[in-house]
Amino acid sequence: KPLAQGRKGGVIVGDFFCIILGASPYSIKCFDKVLGLYFSDGKRRVDYVLTYHIQKSGSTRRQSSKFGDNSFIRRLRRSLSKRSSRAPLQPKEDPEVAAQEHQTDYHEDDKRFKRDEFEENLQKTGLELEKDEGSTIPGVGFLKIHAPWNVLCREAEFMKLKMPTKKVYEVKQGSSVVEKIRMFIHKVTAPLHPKVDTSRAQCQKPLSHPFSREKQHLISGSEWMDGWMDINNIYIFVACDIFIESCFCSQLLYEQWASYSVFYKYQPIGLIRKYFGEKIGLYFAWLGVYTQMLIPAAIIGVIVFLYGCATVDDNIPSMEICDPRNNITMCPLCDQACSYWKLVTACGTARASHLFDNAATVFFSVFMALWAVLFMEHWKRRQMRLNYVWDLTGFGEEEEDEKVKLTCTDRLPAYLTTVVMMGFMIIVTFVIVFGVILYRISIRAALHMSSHPVVRYNIRATVKTTAAIINLIIIIILDEIYGAIARWLTRLEVPKTDKSFEERLIFKTFILKFVNAFTPIVYLAFFRGRLVGRPGNYLYVVGSYRMEECAHAGCLMELCIQLCITMLGKQLIQNNLFEIGLPKLKKMLRRRKSEMVSIQEPVPHKTLKRYEKDQLLGPFVGLNPEYMEMIIQFGMVTLFVASFPLAPLFALLNNIIEIRLDAKKFVTELRRPIAAKAKDIGIWYNLLRGLSKVAVIVNAFVIAFTSDFIPRLVYQYMYSPDGTLHGFVNHTLSYFNVTDFDPAFVFFTARYKDYRDPPWSSTKYELSKEFWAILAARLAFVIVFQNVVMLMSDFVDWLIPDIPKDISLQIHKEKILMVELFMKEEQGKRFAARDNQDNCTVPLSANQRPPQPRSRPVSQANCS
Repeated sequence: KPLAQGRKGGVIVGDFFCIILGASPYSIKCFDKVLGLYFSDGKRRVDYVLTYHIQKSGSTRRQSSKFGDNSFIRRLRRSLSKRSSRAPLQPKEDPEVAAQEHQTDYHEDDKRFKRDEFEENLQKTGLELEKDEGSTIPGVGFLKIHAPWNVLCREAEFMKLKMPTKKVYEVKQGSSVVEKIRMFIHKVTAPLHPKVDTSRAQCQKPLSHPFSREKQHLISGSEWMDGWMDINNIYIFVACDIFIESCFCSQLLYEQWASYSVFYKYQPIGLIRKYFGEKIGLYFAWLGVYTQMLIPAAIIGVIVFLYGCATVDDNIPSMEICDPRNNITMCPLCDQACSYWKLVTACGTARASHLFDNAATVFFSVFMALWAVLFMEHWKRRQMRLNYVWDLTGFGEEEEDEKVKLTCTDRLPAYLTTVVMMGFMIIVTFVIVFGVILYRISIRAALHMSSHPVVRYNIRATVKTTAAIINLIIIIILDEIYGAIARWLTRLEVPKTDKSFEERLIFKTFILKFVNAFTPIVYLAFFRGRLVGRPGNYLYVVGSYRMEECAHAGCLMELCIQLCITMLGKQLIQNNLFEIGLPKLKKMLRRRKSEMVSIQEPVPHKTLKRYEKDQLLGPFVGLNPEYMEMIIQFGMVTLFVASFPLAPLFALLNNIIEIRLDAKKFVTELRRPIAAKAKDIGIWYNLLRGLSKVAVIVNAFVIAFTSDFIPRLVYQYMYSPDGTLHGFVNHTLSYFNVTDFDPAFVFFTARYKDYRDPPWSSTKYELSKEFWAILAARLAFVIVFQNVVMLMSDFVDWLIPDIPKDISLQIHKEKILMVELFMKEEQGKRFAARDNQDNCTVPLSANQRPPQPRSRPVSQANCS
């Protein structure tokens, strides 16, 4: 997709070339004749603007160099040299400074030469240019570009652009029950739709016809410019009549989309696509579908949580733990500092665990697995509908990705570096998580040594909360580091296409950030409490650090706390606070720097031209950070939802704010990005589908091994004398003779949570039969749960077609109408050719035979 030819005959892409020159391309955000969106003649509109740095004069550069890094040392060196001389000498310029300034002049001249050559190549393509180096922003020049109509037509022919014709047909709605329900829902939700007037009725659809300058009578200028707005191959973003509509679109987007007062309304996806392009339009459409699908998940999650609250007083295991009459003495949770404790002190933790670990948890896990499948199917249908409405059904067939053949040895060093670095980063994540584990072990021992009763009573809550907050801070810091490392590794591989670069960058970033966010959660879910050992034979790490145990009610409560703090912290700090605070801070710093470098008195902001105001806005860095935070959130909603049923509710509340926050950022804080066509969301769909598959397995293991659902089930149907959970707590506790650990103790038995034989058995402290029975039940549950849910998911996938029925019918009807249109054109050409032939033919006599038909029609020019 060339913009101009380079100095050595190579193709130079506009964006890449502007990066070399230090320029910054962006499109105009609004139309205003007074504020400089016309050329100096006042007739030609500005279609695109390139910014570049203006070379400063020598005196100005010396004055501005005082703000450099080594300016203080240089001034000190000059002052010392002057003081050491006895006679007053003329001040000499520092050779180091002169050499550096000479080198700067050389680079500036080289950039100016490249810019001049680039501008000549732009003019050769037919574009009209005008410079503005007298702007109020110091050190910045603007190159205004105007694309004439003939250039637009030529590029449209090169791109095989399709345009709507005068042939418009009515889109008839189906009469099925599903369609009637959809129409009823549309009427009910009419107040939720934004007040955005469309250019044509929703029940009409124009045919798409290949562009040709011979067929310009088929389409009006404004309709054609609607399609031209999507073209970015020559980096002309908006032109002609679309400028006026661009200002109107930005105002509508600010009022109906980027305002928090309309948070309850649907997004104007069509207007977003028209202003920002299909790629950004698909992102916000996907985000809207995801947020909409979170509503039923949040409702069911709240119901599950309320069910746990309603049944907490009737829960037999928690009642037994809270009953002081049991008087069960438990083994110490740590060595030396910890002492024997009563089970009744874990009453609060047991009651809180029941809120998230109850019979409804299994149902909610199955529901969320099916919810993920329904979400993917709903998005596929929505995406197909948007492709049809936006005329993208044949886009994938017309645009083929560039395929570059590389041997294994071409990129082998870069690939090895990538593998080694990513492995090293993952090991670093594991080491940090292990460090947090040591922190929990040591801080628990330190708190047990405290003499304050309040501190000793809240040891568990203090350790859980502080460890979760530390994990959150580490996750936020490492996310930024891993993002920079992933980009560096991708650049080392030197991908040959933009699509390949983006996919590799996304994959690396996702792997690193996924491991960073979920490693502490995976440890709590599947490893904590499994590698402890038993009293008298505990497992120690790093010397005297004993591996930590779970609470008597299981590790599900700690998993819930970790997931809650991580999810809420990332949403509030990383996603919202950073997105609000950092852009405003960067904008303030850019404005402050502009005022410091400015020699003249700063001009008030209201007198700046439109493109000068846009220069102060932040650059668009792409959609990858936006997608990434939503994908990580999707993983937290689906992977460990069995431990935290309120996760969909928090995700819903965050996304309602996130949509308006992103909208305001795109409309007011960022320069308008280059529009790009896209048929789908790309690799993100595959990541979503993979997470939905993994979520089934993860939730099965969480229910089977993290919660006490399977042990309660096995006890109730195999070991309970009356078929209830009475005696379940005593069944889960094993006996330990304290004299086996220290003969100085008086003989008594303490309890610990495990399934082991008692000390008076011949196989004392060995794993009991109950342990193996429960383990078999857990593995059986994982297999059954996974297969049943997968089967139900595949059935739902098969039941719901990817393409809506009305869209498939309309595509078929459009093809038929297009064939009819071509046939009528061909018939008209034959009639015209026959008329031309009749006009050129001499009247025949009665004896003459009629001429034979010609293979080609005779043109009017040949008649003469």
